[in-house]
Amino acid sequence: MTSILSAATAALPATPGAPLDSSIEAPVAATLNASIATTLNSPVAATLHAQASTTLEASPESPPTLADVARLAGVSSATASRVLTGSPHVQQETRLKVERAMAELGYVRNRAARGARPHQAGSIALVVGEDSTKIFADPFFAQFLLRIGTAVAAADLLLIQLTLSSSRDRNTVTRYLRDGHVDGALFVSMHARPDLDLKALGLPVVLCGRPVASADTLSWVDADNVGGAKAAVDHLLCSGRKTVATIAGPPDMAPGVDRLLGYRQAMSESGLADPGLIAYGDFSRRAGEHALYRLIDHRPKLDAVFAASDLMAAGALAALRRLGRRVPDDVAVVGFDDSPVAHLTDPKLSTVRQPVDAMTTRMVRELMTLIITPGQRPAHVVLPTQLVLRDST
Repeated sequence: MTSILSAATAALPATPGAPLDSSIEAPVAATLNASIATTLNSPVAATLHAQASTTLEASPESPPTLADVARLAGVSSATASRVLTGSPHVQQETRLKVERAMAELGYVRNRAARGARPHQAGSIALVVGEDSTKIFADPFFAQFLLRIGTAVAAADLLLIQLTLSSSRDRNTVTRYLRDGHVDGALFVSMHARPDLDLKALGLPVVLCGRPVASADTLSWVDADNVGGAKAAVDHLLCSGRKTVATIAGPPDMAPGVDRLLGYRQAMSESGLADPGLIAYGDFSRRAGEHALYRLIDHRPKLDAVFAASDLMAAGALAALRRLGRRVPDDVAVVGFDDSPVAHLTDPKLSTVRQPVDAMTTRMVRELMTLIITPGQRPAHVVLPTQLVLRDST
């Protein structure tokens, strides 16, 4: 287990292979370092507006819950919880409304039950299913960490950041989570791991992205990867491209599976499906570069590429430049994420924008619901994506 807090001071590793151009890597490194420094060091003044709601009504035979208090007071469960724990980040008027609701309902905090103690540890974990090198090389994680850090701090909680990339990490992280150090856990960039049973951790869990397995029994928040990919490929086809290849993501991750599904749907509907136009990568720049070379070997007349991440698209642009293919004149390229990389490539990259702000806010909201009101049904949330057109198409 490696704490990102301690790894944040490490320098951004050099990207293997020749750079896309000399102006890209330094700005990306600066963006990553600045974003993560902001996440870890700056005071957070934002207020979490998302409300942790519940559909369960207390029966006359059951004691009132914190959710009942919040509903009567007209506030979120998170705000009611902060009043209960004596947090200073609550306005006096709001505090009085919650206290009046507690008195009216006869709410009594059960200190013996973990379920009635919404902030037993006062912290939540963010578990990233990649090693630190990849986390600091991919600008998506900088954006994600910044937004999650803001939302968690606004909920008056501490964020413990952990990496999970090996069997040894699995054992250490699992033990840490089960030992009561955190009230819940957020997971991001998780690969299918048969040796990791998230349900068995014994604490509330919300994933960023639909899990490949157990999708019905776990709570998750995802972007519309299928629809976003299909929109990108449909645009390429409608613009007159005939031989559209894809650099798909890892098949053991839902984003990789779903973005490939969107590509296949678009190609099948157009009658242009061809298995030889599909290559795979691990979302990294080097993987995109190598995949492009393999695609050109198999289909030298390809005239468009949809890459399942901006970094892989940047690698494809580098390979096309070395091969003397002009973008977009000879080959159009579309990525996925709309990370800072999309603004730094030459030409600037068309891409599919993920709603990172909405995803992270909703993840924290759903986790707070599970912490405050145990027994809730798993939430399955899919948020819309947006095709952003720039100079590469």
